[in-house]
Amino acid sequence: MPDRLNRQWTLARRPRGLVQAADFRLVEAPVPTPADGEVLVRNLFLSCDPTQRGWMAMDTYLPAVRLGDVMRGIAGGTVVESRHPAFRHGQLVTGMFGWQEWAIARPGTGSAPTAVPPGVPLETALSILGLTGITAYFGLLEVGRPQPGETVVVSGAAGATGSAVGQIAKLKGCRVIGVAGGAEKCRRLTQELGFDAAIDYRTEDVAARLGALCPEGVDLYFDNVGGEILDAALARLALRGRVVLCGAISRYSDDRVGPGPVNYLNLLTRRGRMEGFIVLDFLPRAAEAVGALAGWLREGKLKDRVDVQQGFEQAPAALARLFTGKNQGKQLVKIGDAP
Repeated sequence: MPDRLNRQWTLARRPRGLVQAADFRLVEAPVPTPADGEVLVRNLFLSCDPTQRGWMAMDTYLPAVRLGDVMRGIAGGTVVESRHPAFRHGQLVTGMFGWQEWAIARPGTGSAPTAVPPGVPLETALSILGLTGITAYFGLLEVGRPQPGETVVVSGAAGATGSAVGQIAKLKGCRVIGVAGGAEKCRRLTQELGFDAAIDYRTEDVAARLGALCPEGVDLYFDNVGGEILDAALARLALRGRVVLCGAISRYSDDRVGPGPVNYLNLLTRRGRMEGFIVLDFLPRAAEAVGALAGWLREGKLKDRVDVQQGFEQAPAALARLFTGKNQGKQLVKIGDAP
């Protein structure tokens, strides 16, 4: 498509503190042409995820994005041209296509496309039936191993992953307490998603509220934020309690590594376990998670919310929303309409 240009967000500098627009540069390049075994995708939605802050700054479980490269990110779109027998023109797909309007996807590589099942909205495929839901499913069930009747506490509970974790824990017969920022988010947790209680970390003393709500301790804490809330949960850990480390969004924007949790010795005295995980480790079993999540979604037992910002130019600002708590559920940026 020599007459078309591909707008791209590239990484302009390593971030310091909160993500800023100046960390990115908007550039244009020719729309690429797929080679044999590849497909050309017109992106329609870009995903914004907290882990992107880490990718921008340093090597993590993936190498840091190089300066000048297209910002790494999950996206969803439609196949415009296919030179691979498994994909056809007009098919909806998701993958690590990056923050750009057009992308080359090649099965078997880091940019491998995943077909969206018929009838599933692209927004849902990028949220509860995508890596967000898969993260919640395996992080809770495989790493946390909740048992019926246990008390589960989730931080970042109104976010995409946290809200899914809490709902799945309820489906497994647990008592669930969510920690979120703001009265509106806390109301949604209890009134819409079925959480047993919610703590507003902006106006309430989290440690004191956990003491009141969990008099016998926290059996399972699913951590999305790190920092002081992690420390408060460790202080209330029940005997044989578990801590699942999924994220630490409160620390991602710190320029210096802060001190570790003060209450970590409770892991010893309470004979607890704290374990981190990366969703990539579970991708070979993704179909298992998606099948279960889709079933609960069809039955009305699981609810999903996406927060869609409009326009390609809004991608940096949309990512920044994650670190100020402005997003409501999964943060997406809509950059086009399906044909």
